[in-house]
Amino acid sequence: MIRALFTVAVASLIASPAFAADFKLTGENTKITFVGKKPDGKHAGGFKTVSGTAKVDGTDLTTLKLDATIDVNSIFSDDEKLTGHLKSPDFFDVKNHPKAMFKVTKVEKAEKGYTLTGELTMLGKTKPVVMPSTLSVAGDALTLKSDFKINRTDWGMTFGKGKIDEDVALKVEISIKK
Repeated sequence: MIRALFTVAVASLIASPAFAADFKLTGENTKITFVGKKPDGKHAGGFKTVSGTAKVDGTDLTTLKLDATIDVNSIFSDDEKLTGHLKSPDFFDVKNHPKAMFKVTKVEKAEKGYTLTGELTMLGKTKPVVMPSTLSVAGDALTLKSDFKINRTDWGMTFGKGKIDEDVALKVEISIKK
């Protein structure tokens, strides 16, 4: 009887799904930066305050669930005057839309790394975003790096159309240790 119980216990452990690792996103471990271009130059910036969660079942990175909230008022740029303009209704309209959100909806193994598909909500509009990424999880550490572009006009940011590039380069870097 004891041998049978032991066998059942071991079998259930082997058959159990791998552990799930939960990670907390913060402005310290999650960096979101951007570069916007225009014919006579470019400007760089980012967001200081990010919150959210990431979860991975075991080491299967295609199970990644990630939800991030960005405090748009924490935006910064390489020019103080531009930072103020980015907060205005011409761009992020921080007063009426203080948060942006991103949620991963699918993760697929790619030829190089992974492809994360998700939904980005800004200015009250939700649009799909595809992020080619390098992604890893090892024990209590999760890392993600992605460089991609979005078209700012998809979210209604049309200020400077024809004078400011519509595509904005984004970089996301997450490095979390529990």
